[in-house]
Amino acid sequence: MTRLDVSQITIVTVAYHSLAVLPTMLASLPRGMPVVIVDNAPEPDPRLEALADAKGARLIRNEANLGFGAGCNRGAAAATTPYVMFLNPDAAAQDGCFEALLEAAERYPEAAAFNPRTLNGKGDVSFKRRSNLLPKAARMHGPAPATDTRVPVLSGAAIFLARETFDLVGGFDENIFLYYEDDDLSLRLAQLGSLWHIPSAVVCHNDGHSTERTPSTARFKAYHLARSRVYAQIKHGVPRPRMSVILRCFLQLASPLMLNRRKRSKYLGYLAGAFSTIGDDGKSRARSDL
Repeated sequence: MTRLDVSQITIVTVAYHSLAVLPTMLASLPRGMPVVIVDNAPEPDPRLEALADAKGARLIRNEANLGFGAGCNRGAAAATTPYVMFLNPDAAAQDGCFEALLEAAERYPEAAAFNPRTLNGKGDVSFKRRSNLLPKAARMHGPAPATDTRVPVLSGAAIFLARETFDLVGGFDENIFLYYEDDDLSLRLAQLGSLWHIPSAVVCHNDGHSTERTPSTARFKAYHLARSRVYAQIKHGVPRPRMSVILRCFLQLASPLMLNRRKRSKYLGYLAGAFSTIGDDGKSRARSDL
């Protein structure tokens, strides 16, 4: 095995009715790369089982939707390689992506984790510059960096790191059901080492297409976005966490765009999620339905 053998990396992906996009992601992976698919859908799907078998991937089924972070933790626990990469099912790696990340791990031994350059569905660079969990002074500005750059926070669409490092921080916080898992993980990883953006490694991410886009899914995701934001802000000491979420929602609901049914469902779900945190501070309530 050479030092840059991609079989040193296990791809962990969490699926939830993701068959429309998952085959493209799996097809983008080099031959011989270990893959773990964690299925969060409540009912088994023979088509997913057949796809996993055809690609030589290990399939782990959860009997209920435990959330993204919990799914990632179960996938990482099944990995035996030195490195893991959490890759969304609606993403696809370009040629040379994994070799570039392995080279970066050698180049920056003090680093805790890495993001590749991420392109959106239009081919534009999608770069995460900030987090609501960090002070304004920590935010990045300007265009996405064209060279290796230290960053304050990582995007969860594609996170590459040593499995040992992931274990050291305790993995994803399973109190977060959906959204803000990457922000929270980033802040904890940054206590161990630096976070890096590696533009020579490229992933295409068709964001928001891992599940079908309907008013009900929009409401479901927004509900948990609000809950996760409140929980994460409380955890990391952000002032007035619940009030800031509720105020933002009311401002959005006043927009003429709320005539759109899906957007209206989204922000009503967001508001319901914010109020639901009264009493439990937004800790995860695993759900198996939409």
